Amino acid sequence: MLDHGAAPPVDETAARTTSPLGALTRRKPVERLVTEGGQGEGGSLRRSLSMWQLTMISIGATLGTGIFVVLGDAVPKAGPAVTIAFVIAGLTALFSALSYAELAGSIPVAGSSYSYAYATMGELVAWVCGWCLVLEYGVSVAAVAVGWGEYLNELLDGTIGVTIPEVLSSAPGEGGVINLPGLIVVMLAMVFLLGGARESAVVNTIMVAVKIVTLVIFCAIGFMGFKSGNYKDFMPLGMTGVGAASATLFFSYIGFDAASTAGEEAKNPKRDLPRAIMLSLLIVTVLYVLVAAVAVGAWDWKAFEGSEATLAAIMNDVTGQTFWGTMLAAGAVISIASVVLTVLYGQTRVLFAMSRDGLVPKVFGRVSRKTGTPRVNTVIVSLFCGLLASLIPLGKLVDATSIGTLFAFGLVNIAVVVLRYTRPDLPRTFKVALGPVFPVLGFIFCAYNMFSLDAITWVVFGCWMAAGLVFYFLYGMRRSRLATAAPAEPAVSTEK
Repeated sequence: MLDHGAAPPVDETAARTTSPLGALTRRKPVERLVTEGGQGEGGSLRRSLSMWQLTMISIGATLGTGIFVVLGDAVPKAGPAVTIAFVIAGLTALFSALSYAELAGSIPVAGSSYSYAYATMGELVAWVCGWCLVLEYGVSVAAVAVGWGEYLNELLDGTIGVTIPEVLSSAPGEGGVINLPGLIVVMLAMVFLLGGARESAVVNTIMVAVKIVTLVIFCAIGFMGFKSGNYKDFMPLGMTGVGAASATLFFSYIGFDAASTAGEEAKNPKRDLPRAIMLSLLIVTVLYVLVAAVAVGAWDWKAFEGSEATLAAIMNDVTGQTFWGTMLAAGAVISIASVVLTVLYGQTRVLFAMSRDGLVPKVFGRVSRKTGTPRVNTVIVSLFCGLLASLIPLGKLVDATSIGTLFAFGLVNIAVVVLRYTRPDLPRTFKVALGPVFPVLGFIFCAYNMFSLDAITWVVFGCWMAAGLVFYFLYGMRRSRLATAAPAEPAVSTEK
């Protein structure tokens, strides 16, 4: 058994290997992952986030477009049984959240599932997982930003009677030239993130409070228009429809893992990360099921087809006034902006960890001494996500995000089992119950939801993974710090 009081020395020469198979399966020791925590090119991340702020980051990254916008896409697939679809998607997230909580308490670092895979299954699997996270976070930022524009138009229409012209508020192929609101909200999030993690967390906490109050008000008013007859044909499209809706709605749960990306900026990560992950998922799931049940009770499920700003439209119908719908749109504008902020944060921290390991260029690992944030990383990622948000339709972004996330979550569930057997001595502040049973169930649920997605989504995913593997073999495999056995200390940067 290891002495838990001190980390064992890392044999750097053991990391070197001339075997191609050895290069692909080399693992990064847990102790080295933790020791390097927070270190970047030219500076270090600052530990300033409390358990409450970590929980708000998870809720902020999760509670948004999934319920405000994607609900309108899911109900036509499942009918009133969309509530079951939310539960299935929630169970998938729950099993994976348990695995995340155990690993976050054992390996509290910024790379999230990428780092967990690096410690358990080797470099190639870690790269694949990290590449999936780039898809999850980067593309979901764009998808959320697109949904933000829909509610912004609803708010403008209800307050000043004008809307942004379709040519400037829709992607090419949907009647527009550019989605300007989507680009704007990403740029605003970038400005907040450049100010520092603690400052961004304060702004996010305020936004989360607004979104929870907004959804509670929707439930209270929507219940007044509840019609039990809307549930008469409960599952019109059978379990096939429920499965399809569940796969789409899984997008709604993406983000609870955002707290795990803050492992190197948390004050007490081993204690607080598992608590934040589980508490945020509980709050989000209760709100989702409640809102979905009220929405379907207030509207015939067929009316959801093609609807935009669905919850605001329901509020207007129930009350016969535009005031409540406008108020909900205002809450949604703030709520969805918080998702952009927190998910963009997660994306930058994953790339920060990958850069430190040498798998992506060093520019993503540079830390500003002034703000303690990876500023150049933040600007590059924001511009990329803003470009996607302004040019790609929402539906295509949602499914692409879901499949990348499900793949990464599946790997996390496997990582828990592997780490239990390879490092039983590792201190764990949280342990998944029933040994490997829950992680295996988590993997099965992820696979079920992945295979419920349509063929074109798989084609896009396959192309994305192929591009990632090409990049790894041409760049990452040779420049990996485990391959070069570089010292753990970061190089000095001149960035101010």
